Amino acid sequence: MTDSALLQMIQQWLEHDDTTAINARLADLPDQDVAKLLAGLSSEEQARVIALLPEERSANVFSYLHTEQQGKLLQELDNTDQAALISELPYDDATALLEELPDEHSELLMGLLEPEDQAVLQNLLAWPEESAGRLMTPEFVAVRPDWTVEQALDKVRDWCEERETVNTVFVTSNRGQLFGTLSLKQLLLAQPERHIDSLLGDDLVLIEAHEDQEEVARLFHHYDLEVLPVVNGHGTLVGIITVDDILDVVEEETTEDFHKMGSVGVLNLSLRHASPSLLYRKRIGWLVILVLVNLLSGAAIAIFETAIEAVVALVFFLPLVIATGGNAGSQASTLMVRALATGDVQSRDWFRLWGKELGVSAALGITLGLAVWLPATWLGGSEIGSEVGQAVAIAMALVVVLGSMVGMLLPFILTRFKLDPATASGPLITSVADVVGILIYFSVATAILSVTLAT
Repeated sequence: MTDSALLQMIQQWLEHDDTTAINARLADLPDQDVAKLLAGLSSEEQARVIALLPEERSANVFSYLHTEQQGKLLQELDNTDQAALISELPYDDATALLEELPDEHSELLMGLLEPEDQAVLQNLLAWPEESAGRLMTPEFVAVRPDWTVEQALDKVRDWCEERETVNTVFVTSNRGQLFGTLSLKQLLLAQPERHIDSLLGDDLVLIEAHEDQEEVARLFHHYDLEVLPVVNGHGTLVGIITVDDILDVVEEETTEDFHKMGSVGVLNLSLRHASPSLLYRKRIGWLVILVLVNLLSGAAIAIFETAIEAVVALVFFLPLVIATGGNAGSQASTLMVRALATGDVQSRDWFRLWGKELGVSAALGITLGLAVWLPATWLGGSEIGSEVGQAVAIAMALVVVLGSMVGMLLPFILTRFKLDPATASGPLITSVADVVGILIYFSVATAILSVTLAT
């Protein structure tokens, strides 16, 4: 059965209040699929379906909904049901929800929770936004280095149902200082009488709670981790981040970069649920800025009005030259932004990469210049066709080189000033390349054709 057909059936059952049919159908679906199904219902219908699920499962399904949908769904529930739903969520999921809700709603929910849950969530929310501290959960299993393997396994059995994961066990001192990690496999294969400290190696990977979430993603990718311990400034283990949490971060960061590359403000919700007014606000700012930048293009053309009147054929090749320069700049910036985002290159590599890009862009420019030389010579006419061809070919080569240089260097400059390099791509690079391309094109054409026209 397709998702749309099942969705219609659920809606029909809700209309007839056939809760038995709904329960029977949802019982066989994974929680993720139930959440996907709920996304197609209204907030009121979602609340009715959630109420039919067992308490533990309803929280799990709720955690797979988008944050905006979670907020709307909560408004359909009374205070008691809201508190019950939030209290069943893992602490990291509850933190992610509370930080996205309006302050008054977040404070209301916090007031409905047990004091112990309030204290944990307030501690997590105290860490900076988009930091490792905001992603972590304090639900982990810790053992002592002087314990035996048997004692450690007893601890794992006691806490396995209440912790985020037991696949990785953390070794800490009595004061919480992190000494190392052990996999559950290591514990199961070790002799019961062995002490934990004898199993520890030197390959400890951790992150400080104030570090940015992009660094978290880099560590997970580089070391192929399933879980990452988070420590405070004193080396005390304060939480862990699991791979499912970082997958969400990677998706958010990638989406954010795509939005910036298109000169769109970051959307914190799906396009399907974004209102027209929100989409307008996210797009209008950059469009106004780009309009102002492109006004410089018109001003640049006006400067060379005399040359255009004398050789009308120059106008024919204007879009071709400046568009090619913008395309070359977009290529260079896309490669550089991605390399910076993945850590493949660092800011200190700019000079070496500048030299490499200069060579590549020069080869590209010469190739494209030769490609347009013959058409430009032919269209320039019998009298000055040769000079027009030379002007277009030389301008093409220079514009491609300069556009590539701008596209390569601008991400480095933004990174140097601690700005997101993803901003330096797409429409911005194209607009900058347009202005510079017009100036170069007509400057070269004027310099070459003025000699011919004068003779």
